[in-house]
Amino acid sequence: MALPTLTPEQRAEALAKAAVARTRRAEVKIALKRGAMSLSELFELAATDEAIGKMKVLDLLQSLPRVGSTTARALIEEIGISESRRVRGLGAQQRAALLRRFH
Repeated sequence: MALPTLTPEQRAEALAKAAVARTRRAEVKIALKRGAMSLSELFELAATDEAIGKMKVLDLLQSLPRVGSTTARALIEEIGISESRRVRGLGAQQRAALLRRFH
């Protein structure tokens, strides 16, 4: 599928929107790492915040304290979550398993 041709104004608007989303995800990752936000709070936020809902689960897990790349990959494999899964795309059982693991 070919990408649509954008006018310079549309392109600038899309780039600005993407920058805002990246900044928002970075803020949430920092809050998770510091313990200022819990995983359950993040799931609630993801229901209404598009930028957070589109965050990859692997990135989310790596943002948690004491969870690195190896632990995050082992955890998603154990629970049965695809590496490309986004937060908003998690099923109820997958969310419950993550909450049990980190509460």
